[in-house]
Amino acid sequence: MGFRGRGEAGSGSPSGGPGEHRSDAGSSPGEGSPDNTGADPLGALFGGDLPPELREQLESMGLGQIDPAMMQMVQAQVQAMMAGSDDGRAVNRDVATDAARKTVAAVGDQSISEATVRDVEQVVQVATLWLDQVTDLAPPEGRARALSRAEWVELSTPAWQTLTEPVAAGVAAAMTGAMQEQLRELGDGELPQIPGLPAGVDPRTLLGQIEPMMRRMSAGMFGAQVGQAIGTLATETVSGTEVGLPLLSGEVVALLPANVAAFAEGLAIDTGEVHLYLAVREAARVRLFAAVSWLGPQLMTAVQDYARDIRFDTDGIEQAVRSVDPNDPQAMQEALAGSLFSPEPSEAQRAALTRLETYLALVEGWVDTVAGRATEQHLPHAQALAEAVRRRRATGGPAEKTFASLVGLELRPRRLRDAANLWAALESEAGPAARDRAWEHPDLAPGAADLDDPLGFVARVTSTDTDDTNLDEELQRLLRDEES
Repeated sequence: MGFRGRGEAGSGSPSGGPGEHRSDAGSSPGEGSPDNTGADPLGALFGGDLPPELREQLESMGLGQIDPAMMQMVQAQVQAMMAGSDDGRAVNRDVATDAARKTVAAVGDQSISEATVRDVEQVVQVATLWLDQVTDLAPPEGRARALSRAEWVELSTPAWQTLTEPVAAGVAAAMTGAMQEQLRELGDGELPQIPGLPAGVDPRTLLGQIEPMMRRMSAGMFGAQVGQAIGTLATETVSGTEVGLPLLSGEVVALLPANVAAFAEGLAIDTGEVHLYLAVREAARVRLFAAVSWLGPQLMTAVQDYARDIRFDTDGIEQAVRSVDPNDPQAMQEALAGSLFSPEPSEAQRAALTRLETYLALVEGWVDTVAGRATEQHLPHAQALAEAVRRRRATGGPAEKTFASLVGLELRPRRLRDAANLWAALESEAGPAARDRAWEHPDLAPGAADLDDPLGFVARVTSTDTDDTNLDEELQRLLRDEES
C-alpha cells in the first residue's frame, strides 16, 4: 500500500511543507528509434532471424506474443544494460536507485521544510532524555534527521545492495549457465544476434564472453527489482531502522514524517504523541546498535548467509512463465516472484534463519521493554501505541514484504513475545543494568534456547552475577580466548 505524504502541525508533531515533487519519468525507452517490432518481435529483440529451434522454445513460452511496444521497451532496456560498465557487482546500484526514485515519485514525496526538521530534532531530543532515565547505554553520536522518502532511499541503498549481492550473484550464475548450455547446443550459423555483441561471432568466442555480458544484464535486471522494493518500502517505513537492521550509517536517528503521519491515521491519538512514541523506539534501536558493536554486523551477516545459499526453483520459474499472459507484465512479475526460490531451505539457510530470527526478536524485545519504561510516565496512550506497533508487525510489515520479494526471506521477529518476556524478567530480577549488560558479548547474549526458557537464562545470569566481578572475569576470559 502507498500513502501520499503529508505532515501535521501541532505540539511535538513534525510538520511537512506543502510542496510535493515527482521525478520525471523520462522519455520512452524506444523514443526516437524505428518501430521494427511489429512483424517479428523476437527477431527485433535479438537483432535478426532466430534459429528454428530457439524460436520454437521461446514461442512455446508465449514470448512471441508480447505486445510490440513492450518488446521495444525491453529491447532498449537490454541494450542499455549491455552498454553499461561491468564493475563486477551483482546489483547495478544506479539502476536500483533510479527505480526506487521513480517508485517513490509515483506515490508522491514530500519536501522537508525547516519547521519539520526542527520539530523532529526536538522530538528526538525529548526521546533521548527519556531513554537516558531507563538505560545506561550511551546515546548515539549521530544527529536527528527528518527524511523524505527519496532521502531514505539514498541513505539506505548501499546497505540494501550489500544485503542482496549474494542472491543477485546466484541469479547471474543461473542465467549464465542456462545461456551457455543453450549456446553449446547450437551450431555455426544458428546463433541469434544478442544485444551488445557483434554479428557473426564464433560460438567458442561467444562462450568466453557470455559471463560478463550476462553479469551486466543480470545486475541491471536485479537492480531494477531491488530499486522497486526499496521504493515501496520507502513509502511505508516510519523510521530509519524500523526493519530491525542498521540500514543508515553514522548512528543517525531518522524519522519519515509523511509515513509517521500516515501511521497515525485512524489511531484516535494525537499525532504529536505518535511522533514521540516512534521517536523513542527509533532512538532506542539506534542507541542499541551504536553501543553493541557486534550486533549490527551479526544481523547483516545472517541475512547474507541466508541469501548466499539460496537454491532456485527452475521448474517453478518455467511453469510460471508458461501460465501467465505475457502481455500482463504485472502478472508475470508476481508469478516469477513466487516461483524464483526453492521452497525447501538448506541446512545452512536454516542455521542462518535461526540466528537472524533470534537476534531480531532480541532487538525488538529490548526496544519494546525499554520504550515501555521510557514512555509509561510521559505518554497517556503508550500502551495503545505499543499494541498498534505489534499489530503492524503481526500482519507482515513492509520489511517482510521487501525481503520476501528479494531473497525469499520472511523478515519477522517471530519470537518477539519470548524475547520481551526474557528482558522483562531479567530487568525485574536484576535491574536495568543487568538487562543491558547481557549485550556486552555475543557469547553472553541470550540465544535461541534461552528464548525457550527465559527464566532459566535469568537464573543463570543472576547466579554468576552476584557481584560485577564474576561477569567481568568471564568477559575478559572470552576476549582472551578470541585473541589467542
